[in-house]
Amino acid sequence: MDPVIVVGAGPVGLTLALALARHSVPTVVLDEGPGKDEQRAARTVILRDDTAALMERLTGHSFGDQESGARWGGWRSLRRKQLMRELTFSDEVPAPLHVAQHVLTGALRAAIADERLVKVAVESKLDSLEQDAGGLTAHTRGPKDTWWRGSYLVGCDGPRSTVRKLLDIRFPGRTAVERHAVAALRTELPGPGEALLHRMPPWRHGGAEVTGRPLAGGVWRIDWLLPPRGELVTPDALVVRIRETLAGWCGGSTPPYELLDTGVHTVHHRLARRWRVGRAFLAGDAAHLLGALGTQGLDEGLRDADNLAWKLALAWHHGARDALLDSYQAERRAGVAARLRAADQSLPILRGGAGLRSYVPGSARGHDTLLTDGHVGRGPLGAPGSYAESPLAPAPSESEVAVATEPGAPVADVPVTAPDGSFVRLRDRLGVGQLLVVLVAPGTVVWERRHWVKAGIMPRLAAAVTALPHPAELLVAESYPGAAAHSVLLIRPDGHLVTALGGVRPAELYTAAEAAVGGAAPKRRAESPGTTEKAESTAAGSGPTTQ
Repeated sequence: MDPVIVVGAGPVGLTLALALARHSVPTVVLDEGPGKDEQRAARTVILRDDTAALMERLTGHSFGDQESGARWGGWRSLRRKQLMRELTFSDEVPAPLHVAQHVLTGALRAAIADERLVKVAVESKLDSLEQDAGGLTAHTRGPKDTWWRGSYLVGCDGPRSTVRKLLDIRFPGRTAVERHAVAALRTELPGPGEALLHRMPPWRHGGAEVTGRPLAGGVWRIDWLLPPRGELVTPDALVVRIRETLAGWCGGSTPPYELLDTGVHTVHHRLARRWRVGRAFLAGDAAHLLGALGTQGLDEGLRDADNLAWKLALAWHHGARDALLDSYQAERRAGVAARLRAADQSLPILRGGAGLRSYVPGSARGHDTLLTDGHVGRGPLGAPGSYAESPLAPAPSESEVAVATEPGAPVADVPVTAPDGSFVRLRDRLGVGQLLVVLVAPGTVVWERRHWVKAGIMPRLAAAVTALPHPAELLVAESYPGAAAHSVLLIRPDGHLVTALGGVRPAELYTAAEAAVGGAAPKRRAESPGTTEKAESTAAGSGPTTQ
């Protein structure tokens, strides 16, 4: 088959290409630019625990090493001069990862440079797209006009997506929901390593809200909430804001600082009507825009890539399952829509001015809780979405048991024993196209694997896993939050729980696995020898034709 065409070489497009390569699917990335990223210290991304783990798994790079990124030690929120809330991050409360965007894309590009299944075509701007029963044909302009043939195409080409326009998909929503003045600077502040949200600071030019978030190397990103319209941020005005804010946080005197970068960040809220048209899909900012109240659009874009990669890989290798491919829009659009609704419902409460709400007891703490959730990744504003209503969810079974993770939600990252007897993290086994089956078996950690692998229920469970309709890996966990002994968890390749069963239930496990991959496998058409090799050759650069 022909490779998957990914349009756009930002973090989402590069992540999708790398994830597809991990599933042994060749891709061509159409990069409109020169293949390099502008280094802007004020353009940063905040990744929650699940997406940070995805980036480290795909790139093999540890971003929390204080050279490339920073994991916050804590979070403080203040209102005027009063401390309203303080959090300390730990294994139970994972810290967000804050990293410059060019560092993230640089790590993705470095990983792709060593990946033979990915070809990046620079200075290639898409200008036409045609679909047929067997695939797609895309045309790009650049130093050479080029035709590209692909099996599927994914538009990861940002808010002004050419793919979305060529597919004639509407992109309704709200413009300029929030505006922020942004500065990146190197300095020393109280509470090193702790992020800070300050509402209604007591100095003159503090504005309604200012946020300070640490980066690697003693760098901070500071954001000031601006009025929705009107106020221009001149360089002199921004310097005044910087000096007054630093003085306010440092006891009245401005500490030495080095200004690295500045900008104005405008937040829009939009959601594409459709995310799939035939063999073409949208992901990332091409499909949705969000970011008010601390929510993170790139975080959601990376989840798009993780969700779509294994589904496209299954279709590429085994034939298209429409139910599986349609589930991408059903799951991801619903998740982003829920977050947009939560933000839009909270905005009038948090940004609606004074009035009677200011005098309601406890209202300030309630507002602070909403904002904290958005910034640290909790609650309706910040927590990863669940696919409980997914079309891939299996029918209810009497064998189901409750665990701390609801069906459809991301699983907890617990230690597990792999088939070779090694001890690994559960998330380390994700992203290679397999289902995961986890047996909760207390006591196994104190015995060598050879003593229990053929004992008790293990042989029966291993046989059930071997018989599943899709390749699966059997793992064993000493414990899982909320799970009783001998619970069996079925997990999708993107780390979302399908179901938890009480004991070994081969029939129920098979039914749930079949539902999770979109139903019974379709019949593949006969392919000539060398089809896969030809697709890999196309990814390496021999496929397109030039004019």
